Amino acid sequence: MNPLNGLIPCIISGGSGTRLWPVSRQNMPKPFMRMRDDQSLLQKTFLRASHLPGVDSILTVTNRDLLFRTLDDYRAVNTQRLALDLLLEPFGRNTAAAIAVAALHVQEHFGADAQLLVMPADHLILDESAFAQAVEKARVLAEAGYLVTFGIQPDRAETGFGYIEQGAPLGAGFQVQRFVEKPDQATAQGYLDGGKHLWNAGMFCFKAGTVLDELTRHAPQVLDAAKAALEHSQSLQNSSSRQRELSPEGFGTAPDISIDVALMEKSAQVAVVPCNIGWSDIGSWEALRELTPSDDNGNQINGEAVLHDVHNCYIDSPKRVLGAVGVRDLIIVDTPDALLIADAHRSQDVRYIVAELKRQNHPAFSLHRTVTRPWGTYTVLEESTRFKIKRIVVKPKGSLSLQMHHHRSEHWVVVSGAAMITNGEREILLNMNESTYIPAGHKHRLTNPGIIDLVMIEVQSGEYLGEDDIVRYDDIYGRAPVEVKP
Repeated sequence: MNPLNGLIPCIISGGSGTRLWPVSRQNMPKPFMRMRDDQSLLQKTFLRASHLPGVDSILTVTNRDLLFRTLDDYRAVNTQRLALDLLLEPFGRNTAAAIAVAALHVQEHFGADAQLLVMPADHLILDESAFAQAVEKARVLAEAGYLVTFGIQPDRAETGFGYIEQGAPLGAGFQVQRFVEKPDQATAQGYLDGGKHLWNAGMFCFKAGTVLDELTRHAPQVLDAAKAALEHSQSLQNSSSRQRELSPEGFGTAPDISIDVALMEKSAQVAVVPCNIGWSDIGSWEALRELTPSDDNGNQINGEAVLHDVHNCYIDSPKRVLGAVGVRDLIIVDTPDALLIADAHRSQDVRYIVAELKRQNHPAFSLHRTVTRPWGTYTVLEESTRFKIKRIVVKPKGSLSLQMHHHRSEHWVVVSGAAMITNGEREILLNMNESTYIPAGHKHRLTNPGIIDLVMIEVQSGEYLGEDDIVRYDDIYGRAPVEVKP
């Protein structure tokens, strides 16, 4: 797993994308959003990193709960068979802690002179050639001992981004004079007219040893927490990946702070590379619609829509026909279990809807109707207070955990494929149109022994149907405790 040229792309995959609800949710966040070419933002970031010269290993920092979804996305695009390193956070602690653990990991396995290229997983870059040229410039400055950030040449007076003020020239870039928080409209227009300010893209390049030295100087608490999280991490390595699950006790002591605040705004060794790379952070539905072609009435449409006298609307309804009459300047996003209707000029305020859903502990805050699991997916078809109906799809050779529910019983009906089922002390093979009944309190397991997807209908009944009514005894994906006591 030794890199050919000392460059380790590090993908930070943590943002929840609250302003892109209802598509982006806590358990299926923004990096997994599919673009019109059916690639996710995470896949696009991976491919962008893999196309850089000499890269043969990619590091990812992500949440433990998103591991299998991440691996599924990578598996579809990792045609070069690049080695994968994954650092798994027990919970979010912003970018300072994530970058600190990444730098420590790279120093341990690749050396202090190896360079990290830190890339958010949820940004879009349309000009890969210009991006590669900017990376080469950044690497020259990183080799000279700078913490390098990437500044996007602004094309409008944007108040939603932070800015970087350029200082003295450094050949391949400029020293950073200062970082500026999101400005008001007049200030942003002054920055655009003055030509010395760049948008802060949140991408970085530096030697592992350099950033660790600067963290020691300016953010020792962040670094100490990262060291503790790695020291007590649990590791798993196979032929294609190396995974380290960070210790919750150590990681929990890290300040919840960005790398900009913790380090970049304090260090005297910061440089910026100006670039024009077709960058977008896709921070809202309004930002996403800017990337989508319009019809003659200024509407952007994804899916099937029947419109009459509709102007300047963004409509995303891929699952069913949407009709609209006499409206303008709206964002309409339709998913199987949630519908968003917003003033197009207030797309940033979608976060308030998400905050209220979180306060209510509403399932639409965290889950879609179709939920991804390491073994496949399940979709809630219908539910009430005492029953729930699901469609379950299990991938070939996939297996649910050996588990038990205290409060619900389940009927399983095989729609297609074959199912190997553990039901109490029995083990049975079910084929299409066959079924079984799982009483509450029975240990049970579902496995797909075949080479095609297993599709089942599950009918749950009982006094409590929450997903947390589960006791796992054994699991091939490492989700069960080491020991379960009665």
